[in-house]
Amino acid sequence: MILPHRPTVGSYTLHPQLPKIARDFNKPLFSLLLSPTNALCSTIFSSKFSSKVSLKCCCTKFDATQKPNKGFSVLASDCPWKSGSIWSTMALYMLNLHIPLGYGGLSIVAYLLDEPVLNSQTQAVSLLVVQMLELSGTVFLLSKNIKPLHDLVDFFKANKISKERNWLLASALGFGFLSLLVFLSSLVADQLYGVKVVDNPIVKEILLSSNVSKAAFVLVDCIITPVLEEAVYRGFLLTSLASTMKWQHAVVISSAIFSAAHFSIDNFVQLFIIGCVLGCSYCWSGNLSSSIVVHSLYNALIVILTILS
Repeated sequence: MILPHRPTVGSYTLHPQLPKIARDFNKPLFSLLLSPTNALCSTIFSSKFSSKVSLKCCCTKFDATQKPNKGFSVLASDCPWKSGSIWSTMALYMLNLHIPLGYGGLSIVAYLLDEPVLNSQTQAVSLLVVQMLELSGTVFLLSKNIKPLHDLVDFFKANKISKERNWLLASALGFGFLSLLVFLSSLVADQLYGVKVVDNPIVKEILLSSNVSKAAFVLVDCIITPVLEEAVYRGFLLTSLASTMKWQHAVVISSAIFSAAHFSIDNFVQLFIIGCVLGCSYCWSGNLSSSIVVHSLYNALIVILTILS
């Protein structure tokens, strides 16, 4: 730890001993006291000058040692969200938005249309509408839990420290690192549990049925879903946790919740890895745009591989 410079006792005289004054009766007493040759005047001037120099040096060294250290994470310690609302807000989101709309939205549409089975185009368009409703509800929920001096747009702006870091560079590195990790984890999973078919026939049918269904699904998977999930799990949850604990612990906890929220036991490990990479990208850049771009590019890669498979 670097300690601020503290002046030593020997740098100045604590109790200077006043010398005797030899009175010259031919000169006025006032001019005699202010005479440069007088020992008392020289002692006072010397003492003042020495003290000023010592204090000046001390201040200079103190300022030099108080520069903030820049770590990996640039997230501010001041949480922009209202205190005590982290888990209650997450519960409201999960129980009122994510589960009813994200997992029961198509069932609601099928009930309203009185159709037991929806065709591919209806599924894609309905999924687009449902996801837009979930995103709108999430934005409204978060706007009610943010502090008055903050704004949701601030998560897409760089702060004083993150201005020196390029969020586009963070996006490129994050996407490359994420693709490598997912590929390696897939190889390990194949060695441990055997090769499994990962293609989703329903998704592939939607992508190949018509241009309308393809456009709707790509819009949901590559734009709406990344914005929605990054706003909740990185913008809200990770930011809130990072203000109360180390950023590494915050990334792990938020990534575990992000993975569990997908309700997929087979993909839990890969989703956890994805969450960690997205969290690290956001912590390093301080801009939510970086994690959104990584998320979008990864989903786009999966869509392309699904079409080509």
